[in-house]
Amino acid sequence: MTTILANAASAIAGLALATVLTLPVQAQQPAIDPAIVDRYVAATWKSTADDWKARVTQDETQRICTATGNNPPGAEFDKTLAREVATVVYPADGNVVGDWKKGEQVAQRGTGGQFSDTPTTVRGGNCYACHQITPQELSYGTLGPSLIGYGRDRKYDKDEAKKTFAKVFNAMA
Repeated sequence: MTTILANAASAIAGLALATVLTLPVQAQQPAIDPAIVDRYVAATWKSTADDWKARVTQDETQRICTATGNNPPGAEFDKTLAREVATVVYPADGNVVGDWKKGEQVAQRGTGGQFSDTPTTVRGGNCYACHQITPQELSYGTLGPSLIGYGRDRKYDKDEAKKTFAKVFNAMA
């Protein structure tokens, strides 16, 4: 009898799991009131210098994304994207590729934006948190594409390089 009950319980658990796994995934996170986020952040950073308080204040895009669960409706999304794209400043000489060796130094530096930084502190990109940068790396993120051969894989296309520059300059663009 115990075996029958155990098998039945196992079957029910399996059926429940299968049911949960086949439920449609919710496309949008529940909306969050930006005022609640503002109050929480202010309480968390209340003993911080004013310049740091400004750093943790949401801008318009962040407020919209918070309020809509990162899924603003069509017209709002288009307006937000246009605003962010307008912030991208391309180099005066038009060269968006730059020196890859200097770029790798910034990419491999995992620090930046810390309380001890001065306004002139060189900030790192922490790029390896999302990307593989060199084949020798043992630990790297997989959220973003591998950057090994990135330009070559895109046939060194100037439009692709410009899109990549814009994404690095302002990820929300």
